[in-house]
Amino acid sequence: MDFPNTLPLFTAFLILAAAIEGAHAYAMVTGSVFCDQCKDGQRSLFDYPLSGVEVTMACANSDGQITMRREETTNWFGTYAMRFDGVPDLTGCYAQVSRSGEGSTGCSVTAGPAQSVRLMFSMFDMEMYAVDSLLSQPAQPMSFCPRSSTPVPSPPSPSTPTRPPSFRLPPLPPLPPAPPVPFLEASACSHEKWAAPEYKCHWKVVNPDMKVAVVFGPLAAEKYGTDMTVWEGLQGRGDPYRTLLREAITSLLNSYNSLLFPYHTLSVLQHMSLALMGSQQNVLLTALRFRRANSGSPNLTCKFTPCK
Repeated sequence: MDFPNTLPLFTAFLILAAAIEGAHAYAMVTGSVFCDQCKDGQRSLFDYPLSGVEVTMACANSDGQITMRREETTNWFGTYAMRFDGVPDLTGCYAQVSRSGEGSTGCSVTAGPAQSVRLMFSMFDMEMYAVDSLLSQPAQPMSFCPRSSTPVPSPPSPSTPTRPPSFRLPPLPPLPPAPPVPFLEASACSHEKWAAPEYKCHWKVVNPDMKVAVVFGPLAAEKYGTDMTVWEGLQGRGDPYRTLLREAITSLLNSYNSLLFPYHTLSVLQHMSLALMGSQQNVLLTALRFRRANSGSPNLTCKFTPCK
């Protein structure tokens, strides 16, 4: 073997080994909490995310003894994230709503069932776990909730039914067309449109002065700091991470503006967190996917109208 020719390869191997050895291993658990307004035990269009709710995650051994316990509070979007140093095995753990908060008024009488922690992926001493949506329920279902689909048995018919007299109703006049509901219209708008002054009235849920760390959670706070606002993030360009933030903010705004946008709100937050935990290539790919969704298509255009 020619030792001088193998020396660069051996040196590169030593550098790679040192980098892996020095990497900080950690595990991340993410989930969300919703108000189950209809008390049907599942997610529906009537449910909304709860902020300020305390979630407890507990892990037990084979004897049922609690070996690990962690509490976290949901952010303004009803999501939470728990970070653990090292790579502990969390597959036997479960999470449940443990205490209500300021965003759960009227929806904190009963906590839904606990949900198990599921491993999504594990790579390079980094593990990502997810928990199915946790629920908190009010005392009674809301009045607008659909009734149970279980058919009510009809009373027995008499042996000799009497036939009512036949008559015809006059034809009803045609109903006027229903006005369009903006939230139910398919719409996708670019970051330039969201930053334009004439469209400021379309900022419904997220406002420009909110902090990026509050909107996207601890991973974003670690990368972008705690002082950057959503408006500042919307101006980002050049750097891959700033481009990712700009397109993620745009997708988040589009998800709140249109129910038919390709990414729903929780999906935007989850893809953003996964990108920040991955390589720079993952950052660029996620930014590109957000960019494509925000740019729309021939059948998916921006439905903005200038503000009055």
